[in-house]
Amino acid sequence: MTGLDPAVEIQRDYYTKSASRYDSMHSREGADDPKCLKLVIAVLRSLEIQSILDVGSANGRGLPEFASALPGAFICGVEPVAALIQQGVAAGITSSVPLIQASGETLPFADDSFDVVSEFSVLHHVPNPSDVITEMLRVARRGVVIVDSNRFGQGSLPARLLKLLLYKCRLWRAFDFVRTRGKRYQFSEGDGLFYSYSVYDSYHLIAKWADRILVLPNGPVHSPSWFHPLLTAEGVILIAIRELPQDRKKG
Repeated sequence: MTGLDPAVEIQRDYYTKSASRYDSMHSREGADDPKCLKLVIAVLRSLEIQSILDVGSANGRGLPEFASALPGAFICGVEPVAALIQQGVAAGITSSVPLIQASGETLPFADDSFDVVSEFSVLHHVPNPSDVITEMLRVARRGVVIVDSNRFGQGSLPARLLKLLLYKCRLWRAFDFVRTRGKRYQFSEGDGLFYSYSVYDSYHLIAKWADRILVLPNGPVHSPSWFHPLLTAEGVILIAIRELPQDRKKG
């Protein structure tokens, strides 16, 4: 008995069995998407950060990009699936950046341990994203990077509006429970177990912590109009920034 949520066990078993094929199955996703990473790194450079913790790093393939783009910064990843870490070791990735086995819900670090804590396409795989977000905010000093899905920007315009209406009326969880027959999750061979998630689900937690929040569309955008990324972007890059104490005084 592992004591894990059955859904968590299903997802970790999926990644354990597919670990050797992870790179080919998830190419150009998350931290491996060069356009997305370029945007994130540009912001991080402006903050002059010295350390990054990446949550859910898989085999760590995206970590060397951070290390190369931010020379001198300490880069570390955490990943709960041992088989993925072993793939990173075999590929030589962990010779330059550490990859630790740990869960995003219980990060093994003290408060304010890293300048920035990031996650790329992880939160839509966990049953309670708020638990991971809370830990990321606890460990971060200067910034938190969330690059993940946005249910409100997926599907036809009527479907997007309906999802937003249900969410605002606090009926989304009940609707999602019924449509997934009580599981709350779905499963695909390409992505494993996943939940209906939006970066905006976590916005209220992040807004309490941050002084500034940058929101950028990521991936296909459904409308060329002035519509907010809330309803147009299938994925969202959210970068939360906390000012240094001396900068707050200046403001």
